[in-house]
Amino acid sequence: QLQLVESGGGLVQPGGSLRLSCAASGFTLDDYAIGWFRQAPGKEREGVLCIRRNGGSSNYAFSVEGRFTISRDNAKSTVYLQMNSLKPEDTAVYYCAVRTNGLCSSNPRPYDSWGQGTQVTVSS
Repeated sequence: QLQLVESGGGLVQPGGSLRLSCAASGFTLDDYAIGWFRQAPGKEREGVLCIRRNGGSSNYAFSVEGRFTISRDNAKSTVYLQMNSLKPEDTAVYYCAVRTNGLCSSNPRPYDSWGQGTQVTVSS
């Protein structure tokens, strides 16, 4: 069974940093792709970053370019989203999701399983 658990969210001031974790179980992490998505109140869920089976990554949110990075620790079965220079518009619930064909997509529909989400609030 594909299971994902996010952690690391919280309240941070503008300009601060957070590192989100997505702990995977029930599968081998580098067999599949893991995407990070976010959803702000009243908005659709949007793709942020994704790491493919082969380790390559894709950025789907222009607004996070140069500030967010994605990485993977296969030994810990965990994917990370490092978020720097946070802005109030980054406030959202952040989700990770797994896609079993190993490829990334900015569309949330092809993903096979989702975590429960972690809240990130950027405010002074």
